[in-house]
Amino acid sequence: MAPHSLGSGTISFGLVAIPVKLYTAASSGGVSFNLLHAKCGSRIKQQTFCPACNEVVERNALVKGYEFQKDQYVRFTDEELKSLEGEASKVIDIAEFVPLASVDPIYFEKTYYLGPDKGGEKPYRLLADAMAKSDKVALATFVMRGKESLVLVRPAQDGLMLHTMYFADEVRDFGEIEKGKSVNLREGELALAERLIGELSHDAFKPEQYEDQYRSRVLDLASSKVEGKEITAAAPEAQRAQVIDLMDALKQSLAKKAGAAPAQPAEKLATPATKKPPAKAPRRAAPSASDRKAQAGRK
Repeated sequence: MAPHSLGSGTISFGLVAIPVKLYTAASSGGVSFNLLHAKCGSRIKQQTFCPACNEVVERNALVKGYEFQKDQYVRFTDEELKSLEGEASKVIDIAEFVPLASVDPIYFEKTYYLGPDKGGEKPYRLLADAMAKSDKVALATFVMRGKESLVLVRPAQDGLMLHTMYFADEVRDFGEIEKGKSVNLREGELALAERLIGELSHDAFKPEQYEDQYRSRVLDLASSKVEGKEITAAAPEAQRAQVIDLMDALKQSLAKKAGAAPAQPAEKLATPATKKPPAKAPRRAAPSASDRKAQAGRK
């Protein structure tokens, strides 16, 4: 199915205007569920309820309110909010170009594809090629669905992508989080950790080798239920043992990666004490001549 454009806009690049269309780049693949009434199996309907009036409120009777104090609101109409968007809702105004490596991924929110709109093919191609050769990305502001966003435009896959971003005051301070800086690493632990990282490293990210196994299991179970098959719950997966000796865990991880048996702890590698051989039975003395005559007589 051909991609459906979410809307159109214009990239403002100096005095150059590039008409573009916006397309969704990705969507969540999670499994969606509906809420049913357990008694009859019917799908329920959610209602908007006003506790003060003790009544169900229809959607056309709702207005937007901003809470400026506890339980105190100022009202906004849709027309008032629309008037605040202005012409910026159609213009992606580039403010600066920076190296992509200088932008922390924590600021990325959602990704969109940008395609040229009618008459914008040449300036679109010009901007995409120029950004790719200069190895730079563009930062701009853009209003989408009434919300002003900081966006990043970057060249990718022979075109342009747009990432909506969080503003600086929307990103929480990581400095307040304990990071274990007071811990002392044992000698050799860092070297082993770096070696393990090297063993697990590859030259490129291949997203196709990862899949949502939970979603697959849910869909398989749903198919079985639809077909009327007997459902058997699988045994819970065994939990990993708690890591106590970090050095030993790193060594065992490297050994497992190399296909060798995990190294035994030092105390288990000690040579066992040599056991004494069992005492030999004493040799019996040869029978005398009189004994031999006595034995012959008994026969």
